[in-house]
Amino acid sequence: MRSMKRIVPLAFVLFGGVVMVWLMSGAQAAQVKQEAHGAPEAKVTELMSKNLPDFPGKEGAMITVEYPPGGSDPIHRHNAHAFVYVQEGSIVMQLRGGEETTLTPGQTFYEGPDDVHVVSRNASATGSAKFVVFFVKDIGAPVLVPVS
Repeated sequence: MRSMKRIVPLAFVLFGGVVMVWLMSGAQAAQVKQEAHGAPEAKVTELMSKNLPDFPGKEGAMITVEYPPGGSDPIHRHNAHAFVYVQEGSIVMQLRGGEETTLTPGQTFYEGPDDVHVVSRNASATGSAKFVVFFVKDIGAPVLVPVS
């Protein structure tokens, strides 16, 4: 009985540690690295993900992206349906074959699974910008895939 009293708290500590590592690795995997193209790095925060039983093999995922002044992303795709909602600042978006558009707080943007995002940047060199993205994607798939 005495050993069970030690094992149960240890199990909770180990389980909590595994959960923390899992959450941190997801956030790090979602972090967009932009050092290669010289722009300030965006801060990506994973808010949630949830399997969608009515859509077998799919999950919904939600992130926030914060661009510092002059921040941008490299050319990429999402292999997902991506719904963008601007919260703060202004961002410039463009899909391959489309026109560049500037979005301000309250405006939205959509990217389909086959779209290539050729411009994604903060419209300001002095203020930050923040937006929320909701994805419908394959379970476990990354939220961002670089494109050369």
